[in-house]
Amino acid sequence: MSKPAKAEKAATLKPRLPRGLVDRGPAEIAATNRMLDKIRESFELYGFEAVETPFIEYTEALGKFLPDLDRPNEGVFSFQDDDESWLSLRYDLTAPLARYVAEHFDALPKPYRSYRAGYVFRNEKPGPGRFRQFMQFDADIVGAPTVAADAEICMMAADTLEKVGIGRGDYVVKVNNRKVLDGVMEAIGLGGDDQAGRRLTVLRAIDKLDRLGADGVRLLLGPGRKDESGDFTKGAGLADEAIERILRYVSFQAAPTEGGDRLAFWESFFGGWGEVVGSSETGRQGIAELHAIMKLCEAAGYGHDRVRADPSVVRGLEYYTGPVFEAELTFPVVNEDGQTVRFGSVAGGGRYDGLVGRFRSEPVPATGFSVGVSRLFSALQVVRSPIVSGRAAPGPVVVLVLDREETAAYQALVAALRQAGIRSELYLGSSGMKAQMKYADRRGAPCVVIQGSDERARAEVQIKDLIEGAKAADAIGSNAEWKAARPAQFSVPVDEMVARVGEVLARHYGG
Repeated sequence: MSKPAKAEKAATLKPRLPRGLVDRGPAEIAATNRMLDKIRESFELYGFEAVETPFIEYTEALGKFLPDLDRPNEGVFSFQDDDESWLSLRYDLTAPLARYVAEHFDALPKPYRSYRAGYVFRNEKPGPGRFRQFMQFDADIVGAPTVAADAEICMMAADTLEKVGIGRGDYVVKVNNRKVLDGVMEAIGLGGDDQAGRRLTVLRAIDKLDRLGADGVRLLLGPGRKDESGDFTKGAGLADEAIERILRYVSFQAAPTEGGDRLAFWESFFGGWGEVVGSSETGRQGIAELHAIMKLCEAAGYGHDRVRADPSVVRGLEYYTGPVFEAELTFPVVNEDGQTVRFGSVAGGGRYDGLVGRFRSEPVPATGFSVGVSRLFSALQVVRSPIVSGRAAPGPVVVLVLDREETAAYQALVAALRQAGIRSELYLGSSGMKAQMKYADRRGAPCVVIQGSDERARAEVQIKDLIEGAKAADAIGSNAEWKAARPAQFSVPVDEMVARVGEVLARHYGG
C-alpha cells in the first residue's frame, strides 16, 4: 500500500506562480477599481471615450518598437496560428489603437479622443518592479497635428494625478521632444538613416537615467554595462566627448525666478538648448514646439510647478516622433534598504505621428499617454490616498445550514435576500456551526442568518450582527458575561428577515 501512496505524492503538482507575475486579492482589486474610476472621470472630463482592443494582435501590426530587443521574440510573447500567421500578446495599448483607428478610419470622428484600460505583456527579464503582465490606462488623440493636443495631454495628466490623490507639489509633468534629441544626435555625428540603430541605443540608454544614474548611462553610451545578475548589455560605442555632451544636455535643469516672467524664462531656457543642437533644423523645430507647449500650459494655469520642459525625458519606444512626456512623483520614500529615494515616473507618453500611418497611405498624427496602474497604485498607498486605503467590498450575508435535510428551506431564505438585492450566499460546505461561523468571519460577512429546528417551528430566524458582535466582544471582560449578553443577536419572524438584515447593512454601510 505504501508504494502507490508514494507515487501519488510524487505526482502532486507544486503550486508555483511564474516569474514576473503577481496574484491580486479582493481588497487590492476593489481599491484598484476605485482608482480606475477616478482616472476614467478625468479622461471623460476632457472629452475622451472608451474603446477596447483584444489581448492578441498580428505580430506585424505591433511592429518592432520594444525597448528590450535582446530578449526572445523581441520582447513580446508570440505564437503561430493554425494558418501559420504569427500572433502576439499586446505589449502596450498604443499599437493596437493604431490598428483599430486605421481599420475604422472613415467611421471615426477626427480628431478622435479615446481611452483604454487593460493588461499588457512583456517578454522581458523580470526583476523588482518589472513585471511580465501589468495594467495600463491610456488616453490618446488621433488626427490632431498641432502641439495644442500635446499640451492638452500634459494638462490632463496633471489633473488626473490630483484627482486620484497626489497633491500639487508632489508631482511634475516633464516634457521633452524627440526632435531636439535628434538634433543632439546630428550634432555628435549620429544623423542619417545609416545611424538609426545607434541612435535608438543612445535613446534607450538615456531613458534609464533615473534608474541607473549618470554612471550607468555613461557605460551604456560607451562600451556597455553588466548588471547585478551578470548579464551584459552592449553599449552605443560613443567617444568620450560625445558621451559627455549628451550627459550635459540631459542633466541641464533650471527653474524660473520667484515672481519672474515665466515665458521670458522659457525663452532663455530654450536658448541654452539651442547651443546643444547647433545648426540642426530638426532640433530647432523641436525647441519651438516645446516653447509653444509651455506657452499653452502657462496660459491655462499649468505653471512650472505642474508642467515643465526637461531634457532627461526620452521614452524608450522607437515610434515617438515629437513631444514626449512623463508624469513623475517628486516626494521622497524610503526603500527596502532604508534609503530615501524618489518614487519616479507613474505615467508617460508622447507624439507618434507615424504609427497609424503604417496602415494607410496618408500620414495620421497622434499623441497620447499611458498611466502605469500598478506604480500609481503603489504611490497612492504611500501617500495614504483614501482611494486605495479602503478595504474590500463588504462580504455577503451568509445563511448557515444547520440541518442538511432542510437545505431547500435555507435556499428559500437566501433567495429572498437576493431578490431584495442583498448580496448573500448559502453555506455549501459540510462543517458544523462553529466552522460555519468562522467561514462567515473570513468572508467578511456583516451578519449571518441562523435557523435551527426550534426557529423553524416558530417561523423565525436569528440574525447575528458580526460587526457589532466583534465590538461587544472586545468590550466585555469575561466569557460568561459575553454568553449572557449574546451581543448583536436577535430573533425575527421569517417574513421580517429581509427588512431586518437591510437595517444591519444600513447601520454599517449607509443607504
